[in-house]
Amino acid sequence: MLLSMTGFGDARQQTDRFTVGVEVRAVNNRYLKIVTKCPDSYATLESEIEKTVREAIARGTVSVSIRIDRVGRESPYILDRNVLEAYWRQLNELLPTLRGGSTPDVTQLLDLPGVVTERNAGSGGVDEDWPVIRQTLEAALKKLQTFRTTEGASMRAELQANARIIAVELEKVATLAPQVVHEYRDKILDRVRELVSGQNAMVGASDLIREVSIFADRCDINEEITRLRSHLEQFEAFLVHSPSAGRKLEFLSQEMFREVNTIGSKANNVTIAHAVVEMKSAVEKMREILQNVE
Repeated sequence: MLLSMTGFGDARQQTDRFTVGVEVRAVNNRYLKIVTKCPDSYATLESEIEKTVREAIARGTVSVSIRIDRVGRESPYILDRNVLEAYWRQLNELLPTLRGGSTPDVTQLLDLPGVVTERNAGSGGVDEDWPVIRQTLEAALKKLQTFRTTEGASMRAELQANARIIAVELEKVATLAPQVVHEYRDKILDRVRELVSGQNAMVGASDLIREVSIFADRCDINEEITRLRSHLEQFEAFLVHSPSAGRKLEFLSQEMFREVNTIGSKANNVTIAHAVVEMKSAVEKMREILQNVE
């Protein structure tokens, strides 16, 4: 089952004490990177959040945003009077030493670190809230997974279509490959006859055989054809493999491109060259798609 690395999922749940909302966004990345954004008072849960995400996702950059709203009129923020008074006292002590100093506005101190903090439910409260947060996170991840599965099915269809193009063009190449040597032999014979016509000169059969043998060895693409067929078979198998095998598919696409490139450099035939262009184009499309496959 092929999975996309991009997608979005969200979920929301309410209890008698608080409401939790979770949004999960994923984009492609060679490795797994998890970015968590949650209230400061719930920062201790980040390791649990990351663990839950890792159970569902293997590759990509995953951004998890968690919002907690307390039920009731109680403000979610607390003003730390001790910290505010400490800032105020220090500013007033420095004021006489500052040229043109004016009396500070206490409201400007509210943005300083530690003055205003989120209401902390305490470690016991956080631990008590975690089961509900985890359920909401898992629901959001499930939505994300549905999105990734749907997009993955679409990408699999595109990859299969390009693999079929390569297979069709490869069979053309396999059919034409033996003719290349025969065409080269006939071309050499015609050229030699043209050069020695009207002259008392002869070209030995052994010389001709040696020249054709050297050419045949140089342009032999049977090994490349065999390996490319094998890569295509493996590629088809990994497309339906579970879990999603994006890394293996990427590696195979690189190997396929290498074999196609070698065929193009060896085979001295216009029709084969056209087939190679079609295969290269298909492999490039596959590699582009695979950048977004888990």
